[in-house]
Amino acid sequence: MAVQVPALAVMVGDTVAGIELQPAGDQHIEKRSKNEHELYHSSLPEAAFSDSIQNMSDKKPQLTSADHSRDSAGLRYVYPVVSRRAGGVSVGINLNTNNACNWRCIYCQVPNLRRGSAPPVDIPLLEKELRGFLSDLLHGSFMRENVPPEARRLNDIALSGNGEPTSAAEFEHVIELIGRVMDEFGLNGTIKLVLITNGSLIHRPAVRNGIKKMNLLNGEVWFKLDSATAQGRLRINHTRQTAETALRNLRVAASLCPTWIQTATFALDGQPSAPEERQAYLHFLARCRDEDIPLQGVLLYGLARPSLQPEAPRLSQPPAPGSRHSPETSGNWGWR
Repeated sequence: MAVQVPALAVMVGDTVAGIELQPAGDQHIEKRSKNEHELYHSSLPEAAFSDSIQNMSDKKPQLTSADHSRDSAGLRYVYPVVSRRAGGVSVGINLNTNNACNWRCIYCQVPNLRRGSAPPVDIPLLEKELRGFLSDLLHGSFMRENVPPEARRLNDIALSGNGEPTSAAEFEHVIELIGRVMDEFGLNGTIKLVLITNGSLIHRPAVRNGIKKMNLLNGEVWFKLDSATAQGRLRINHTRQTAETALRNLRVAASLCPTWIQTATFALDGQPSAPEERQAYLHFLARCRDEDIPLQGVLLYGLARPSLQPEAPRLSQPPAPGSRHSPETSGNWGWR
């Protein structure tokens, strides 16, 4: 199992046998299809151009990895971002247009976040937006006018947005429509379809069915795990879901579709995670190994954008290795 660190962060140092811990920022990208490079055009039925959204390529400030605004394209569901994890453009799909989530993570960048589920999804509108935006992205002027030269490649379509995407009742239908549109543009097998999720709703049949269908679309599940202790999960994610339940849900996800663990790393009140937190996290990874859960690896992230939650002033980047408060200097907590 490999660990990649797109954002420099100190997280795991006490290695677990069979789990490789290394700062390999581009490893995930290099695993992609050989055909997945410089996707700036594609074979597309001429009729699809008529659905292009007219004002999509109006001159706007260039996208940056520091701005993941859901309104950057002026659409309800679809938004582009320059992704630091992907090294190019990621087309986001926001099903939680009401800023509602069943968790409340203290590092979340969503404004006015509230507890709840995604509202009903307008499937025809979502399909029209996705088809029109991809047309402008791949065949129009959007890349040239809005994306820095070094990032002018389409890497993936990602279900993320302003809350837990699997809370949408139409989740399975959303995956089906994405598959149809990807097929129209010749994107199946050339880009990833990524689900960024807390994994808490995988017991729902429609969620399992949707994830199973993602597997046929070069899909990946990025499963949130910020803590493996009850106290840590309540403090960071405001959830009472146990680590045991998370492990069970993770096992299901990995059996349906290639799955990565995704973990946010940060300092709280200037302090890195406590030794018991780190040991619990490593024990969780060891159980994944011992129980043969077929994980792709672990994705570690730092704070790229400011939190918009009440705890924001208490959050900062973790101490650099070698600093007085770094776990590396206060215990055996360095890269191996």
